[in-house]
Amino acid sequence: LHNVCKMNNFSSRSLWRFGYSARLLKTNHFRTAVSNTSFPAVWMLLAQYSGTIPARFVVVKKNSFFTMPETVPETDKANLELYLPHPGVRGMTLLNRAAFKRTVVVPVLKVKKEIVNTLLKSLKHAVLQRPGLKRVVEDTEDEDSRLVILDPHKIPEFSLGEAEQEVLKQLNVCPEVSKYNLELTYENFKSEEILRAVLPEGQEVTSGFSRVGHIAHLNLRDHQLPYRYLIGQVIIDKNPGITCVVNKTSIIDSTYRNFQMEVLAGESNLVTKVKENNIAYELDFSKVYWNPRLSTEHGRIVELLKPGDVFFDVFAGIGPFAIPAAKKKCRVFANDLNPESYSWLLHNCKLNKVDNRIKAFNMDGRDFLLGPVREELSKELPLLKEEQKTSFHIVMNLPALAIEFLDIFRHLLVGEPCSTAGLPTVHCYGFSKHDDPAKEIQERAEASLGTSLAGRCSTYLVRNVAPNKEMLCISFQIPADVLYKRPCP
Repeated sequence: LHNVCKMNNFSSRSLWRFGYSARLLKTNHFRTAVSNTSFPAVWMLLAQYSGTIPARFVVVKKNSFFTMPETVPETDKANLELYLPHPGVRGMTLLNRAAFKRTVVVPVLKVKKEIVNTLLKSLKHAVLQRPGLKRVVEDTEDEDSRLVILDPHKIPEFSLGEAEQEVLKQLNVCPEVSKYNLELTYENFKSEEILRAVLPEGQEVTSGFSRVGHIAHLNLRDHQLPYRYLIGQVIIDKNPGITCVVNKTSIIDSTYRNFQMEVLAGESNLVTKVKENNIAYELDFSKVYWNPRLSTEHGRIVELLKPGDVFFDVFAGIGPFAIPAAKKKCRVFANDLNPESYSWLLHNCKLNKVDNRIKAFNMDGRDFLLGPVREELSKELPLLKEEQKTSFHIVMNLPALAIEFLDIFRHLLVGEPCSTAGLPTVHCYGFSKHDDPAKEIQERAEASLGTSLAGRCSTYLVRNVAPNKEMLCISFQIPADVLYKRPCP
């Protein structure tokens, strides 16, 4: 889809303007349909799913789209296999780097060493460009010459095209292409190539991971578990700075938001340091919750705050919302039930020199809302004047349970409502597997609050957690008739 847009000088983001939501384009059903059809038919799929086609693509010139051939020629298959490790590594579970060694035949040009650099620039498109492999090697038969390795994908059948021959003629280089035995070792292969060669054919290969400081965090599938120690070592070998690889062995515990993990390779030191949005945090990854995929969301919420605002973080973790808010000169109240998270929160407040702006608590979320949050709102809201610009924000980032906590806001305060502008804004996170996740999240929030939020809330898609599972944030000002219990006459 991206390639189609690129070829037509059209921004893929502009698809949104035609009503194609991010959720539609991300659905597995749609992805599968796109991957199994030619590019021209993509637009018909869009029509099928949404009922419209962008006007720019209704009339398409013949041959304006590139389509992949349905079958791969035998010569191309040989080229695709050129940089694969030795086939004997299939099924390996303990890493033996020596077993990956392989010799392949590649095309080379014999060139006088004084014009090697000129030739490399002139034949840049045809010269081998693979990272980690030398493009120029010694000629054992002639010390005044060098052998320039050409890309076998670009020079099929060891024969130069007319354009390349013309370049060589101008440089007075013999156009004869020779064969050279190139030795490839474990170091020359990419991690994906290694794992694809080891795991059973046709099975999914995991080379992606979440990085938390020096730790690589994997979520391996069942069929990958027999190879987990090999996978861990390959990740360390191929990713500088990674010294520990762990695999999650249980689902996230909803009480403390941590999970069991197994160290697959490297050192067992799980205390690490990370940097997010120019702020440093230290943590024990085995005892607290940290997700590097939420950095954009942390930044988005903090961007809504102004100096002087009051910020309540109900499930604060080690402080990725609270500490940037304090850096922005907000008054912050941060809470987490996990004693380890609370301890690291205090540590990171001192590390970032904001401990004088943050009041930290180690309480259940309900107790925090019914205690410090209610106390502060009861004290501050009646003092607000119309011209004052102070805003109150309450963040509830516990997607598995947070929406169930919203009922606490029913009659949390007693008295007459303050001005509408001073009512606290809640940012509550939740998971949804519904076909319309925004609608479902809103309905659940309304059920907890006991009122309608129609026209009074916004829903933001944070990320796709798993197939057909979205994480969303619903933001709204607590309605006065929900927040306040008026005293009896």
